[in-house]
Formats: sequence, C-alpha cells, structure tokens
Amino acid sequence: MTTAAAGTFKVGSWDEATYQELAGDAKLTRATITMDYLGDVEGKGSSELLMCYRADGTATYVGFELVTGSVRGKRGTFVAECRGSFDGAQSKTLWSVVPESATDELQGLCGEGTLVAGHEPPGSLTFDFQIP
Repeated sequence: MTTAAAGTFKVGSWDEATYQELAGDAKLTRATITMDYLGDVEGKGSSELLMCYRADGTATYVGFELVTGSVRGKRGTFVAECRGSFDGAQSKTLWSVVPESATDELQGLCGEGTLVAGHEPPGSLTFDFQIP
C-alpha cells in the first residue's frame, strides 16, 4: 500500500561552479547542495546536480541525493534520483528512490515525489512511498 507524505525543506548550502560556457549566456554547471527536511521526511540531504542553463536563465538539471534521517518515523538512508527544471522563479524536482539504495528501517523503500522551491524558503515536499 502506498503512503502519502508531505513536508518542507530548506537549502543548507549551495556551491555551484560553471564547467562549460555555451553560446550566449548559456552554461553547464555542477552544484553541491545540502538540504534540511522537516515533516514526514526528516533529516539531511546531500546532492550533486548537473545543470544546463539556457541563455534566458532557465535551467534543466539531473543528479542524485543521499537522504539521511527518517520517513514517517522509520530511520535510515536512501538515494533519490533527481530530475528537474528552473523557470527563473521556481524550481520543480521529480524525486524517485533508487531501487535497493535504502538502509536500516527503510530497506526496500520505493517511491517518488516532488520538491518545489521558490526564492524564499521553505520549499514543499510531497512523497508517495512504500516500505515492505
């Protein structure tokens, strides 16, 4: 049975560097980010994202995040695959658990969710998951 979870998050740190300039103001960057989660998902996240910015400042990104903490009170870690976009005002990330990446009480965790953040914290998190 799938369980719905919700919460908020704040960016703890954001370190981003350009590794390739493209035509116009477009560029490719790599970002190392930490997150603090509150709600049904509690804990810390640490991610690496590769981002492609277009000349208008919008972007598409992909990466992975290691989440350490708890989901509805069950403790452990898991890796989430991240795919998202930034429209210049808001980012929206689709988050899905990498199969067999969860540990401890979260072993067998599967699910996906959405993280949405504007320029002002906190961002919102929804997560539909199953733990055997």
